[in-house]
Amino acid sequence: MKAKILVYALPTLILATIHLADAQQPGKISWIGYLTGSGLSPNQAFVQGMRDLGYVEAKNIAFVFRTTEGNPERYADLAAELVRLKVEIIVADFTSAALAAKKATSTIPIVMTAGTDPVGTGLVASLARPGGNVTGLTNISGELGGKALELLKETVPKLNRVAILRTAGGAADDVFVKETEVPARVLGVQLIPVMVQGADDFEGAFRSMTKERANGLLMRLLPNTYSVPFKRVADLTMKSRLPSIAQQLTWTDAGGLMSYGADPNINYRRAATYVDKILKGTKPADLPVEAPTKFELRINLKTAKQIGVTIPQSVLYRADKVIK
Repeated sequence: MKAKILVYALPTLILATIHLADAQQPGKISWIGYLTGSGLSPNQAFVQGMRDLGYVEAKNIAFVFRTTEGNPERYADLAAELVRLKVEIIVADFTSAALAAKKATSTIPIVMTAGTDPVGTGLVASLARPGGNVTGLTNISGELGGKALELLKETVPKLNRVAILRTAGGAADDVFVKETEVPARVLGVQLIPVMVQGADDFEGAFRSMTKERANGLLMRLLPNTYSVPFKRVADLTMKSRLPSIAQQLTWTDAGGLMSYGADPNINYRRAATYVDKILKGTKPADLPVEAPTKFELRINLKTAKQIGVTIPQSVLYRADKVIK
């Protein structure tokens, strides 16, 4: 299946007859590449953030959208395509997209919306001084692994074998597992990485968890990568009666037990400010990478009842949102 492309408010014929670079008119329309794992358009919080800064589609900005449609192996080709089209900036949704974009170009500025450990994965030299052509936002989810595990252990004290459901080959997931190993040992928990290539692997992944006697789950699959089956994973988690926690706040809405993380819409809106500054002449190397300052704990009590877990009052008191 060919990669999807969406250029807002401009006739498709333009792209069919005019090279993107030739269509650019300095001072009028800025072309922004957007690379992600799924979806039909750039994140709406990001688009709204650009509008709030005075950017109007087809008037002074246009988006060139590329999605892997859930196949991470396509990132490299799609990033190379955006480079050939000579977009002015590439907005990279999550770590894999940013890594592919950086490999494809050392000159086009890259703004990541939520990179996991951008220093450890080699995206930037440091958060304060990124260097090179990459900057943006980090969700520091590698560091959050220990906190998530601690919350899950506090909720289910007998927890001792926790599966990490993740995407095969994901550099960010490698970092997450590595940084969670130390707090896991302190808590007396053995981590069981379970990897999937795509949605067809979900049932097999849960059979593997049962075979490995997992009694808890750290959810690492992203809703933007598996947008439709995200609820399906939550259903399998409940069917397996696994207490679970994820960084994505929407995990509890889908039926997961707990979620702990930052509101992603804040990052997307902040990413728009990075694009704005770069379009106005600031170099990516001079824009420090920002990390979230506020994290939310959400709990789904309906799921807790269904899987037979009693949430301690000490955990409930700390929750920002409780689904009853």
